[in-house]
Amino acid sequence: LTAFGDGEALHLDAIAEAEEDAIRACGMSRAKTAAVRDLVARQRAGTLPTRDALLAMPDADVIRELTAVRGVGPWTAQMVLLFNLGRPDVWPVADLGVQEGFRIIAGLDARPTAKEMVALGEPYAPWRSVAAWYGWRAVHEARGDE
Repeated sequence: LTAFGDGEALHLDAIAEAEEDAIRACGMSRAKTAAVRDLVARQRAGTLPTRDALLAMPDADVIRELTAVRGVGPWTAQMVLLFNLGRPDVWPVADLGVQEGFRIIAGLDARPTAKEMVALGEPYAPWRSVAAWYGWRAVHEARGDE
């Protein structure tokens, strides 16, 4: 945070005006640097929805808005829905941790594919976010993580 902020928050103008090498020196790849620049540009232009605006949107609209940002895919948008917006019915079918957790919980021989996860998650609606969390926890428990 101190490279482009005050230690408490990032300053968008500092990021927007920084040379690419300065951003990359923070450990960012070229692709991530381009994504950050796009995100900052959208925020400065007012075309990136605020958190309050996202809270008022249906899940599909949040995903559409966020995936319009360079480098933000469906998985990232789903994580925003889950962990930032607190949505109760997000089922990240492509998340390997959720897939592996479901394999453990259900006693399956193989990890289900994303396509299989769609149907496997239906019984948990409208609380699939909780089921996803249990999947992640099952993986941590199997590994002995705290």
